[in-house]
Amino acid sequence: MPKQKTHSGAKKRFRLTGTGKVMREQVNNRHLAEHKSSRRKRRLQIDQVMAPGDSKKAKKLLGR
Repeated sequence: MPKQKTHSGAKKRFRLTGTGKVMREQVNNRHLAEHKSSRRKRRLQIDQVMAPGDSKKAKKLLGR
């Protein structure tokens, strides 16, 4: 049986922690940043833990 391929889009968007949680980037931090406060932009830089239901799908796409 051939090897399972990792989903290319998923590997660019998600990463796994050592404990198996799936991390994702925050939304609203790509553009239109001049009217956002520095505090808001700084907080949007931090990665978030994905919701349990979504992380199950993401792990499947990552081949885990």
